[in-house]
Amino acid sequence: MIELASVIRDLREELEQAVVAAEGETLRFELGTIELELSVALERTGHAEAKVRFWVVESGADATVHATSTQLIKLALQPTLQGSLDPVFVSGSACRNEK
Repeated sequence: MIELASVIRDLREELEQAVVAAEGETLRFELGTIELELSVALERTGHAEAKVRFWVVESGADATVHATSTQLIKLALQPTLQGSLDPVFVSGSACRNEK
């Protein structure tokens, strides 16, 4: 399982690469709402600093994961650039070297 925060952090990094790759490109795509649908497992610890953590269940997970309580969640993320009200644009490639 992967922490939900890690999934969102990785998504942010991929989008930042796509934004950089879009600079100077003739064909760009305006980045709209990003919808994620994830199966998550909830872990709750009960000691003094009670904490709730969400884990994203990986596809192909073994049978032990199925024994835990999992929920399907949907997130709608609206990407913005810090300090800008302009729309965000991305290109079709994550890296300039990709064709």
